[in-house]
Amino acid sequence: MTAEFRVLFTGYVGERVAGTVSFVRDGDVRVVVDPGMVPEPAAILGPLGELVDSPNEITDVVFSHHHPDHTLNAALFPKARFHDFWAIYQGDVWSGRPAEGFALSPSIRLIETPGHTPQDITSLVSTSGGTVAFTHLWWLATGPAEDPLASDASALHRNRARVLEIAQLIVPGHGAAFKPSAETPR
Repeated sequence: MTAEFRVLFTGYVGERVAGTVSFVRDGDVRVVVDPGMVPEPAAILGPLGELVDSPNEITDVVFSHHHPDHTLNAALFPKARFHDFWAIYQGDVWSGRPAEGFALSPSIRLIETPGHTPQDITSLVSTSGGTVAFTHLWWLATGPAEDPLASDASALHRNRARVLEIAQLIVPGHGAAFKPSAETPR
């Protein structure tokens, strides 16, 4: 359990939309999760610059799903491998693989969690404080209880229950990290 993380930008929904963007480090593996819509690239690169010397040091980028609010700034990391639900992409190489159980490092693994879209994945990170889930199963700590854009509401609720059995902290798609509680939408 050596991984550490930092939320680089806390997303929001409303009149404007931005995704929550996070950084995870496990040894030599440096991951950015969901580098999507933010007011400007500096909103990602500024806080990241406190953690690495260059965006070229990012080894991996994970997309929780393929909506632009979670992918738009991926090109900021030209040397990274890019992960989604069914492949790893780097340069001009597309390597097919299921996300379920794929390990980016000893402390970072992916699981498939469809619901918001059929292709959603969650990044599970083992830290000294417990398991952190980077996921779009929740937009914010408050839900919404029923995702108005969900492709499969029953799958969303099943996968929320799955993640709640594993994670001590959740980093949702558009809000601040939160500890699950009895009020957390299931």
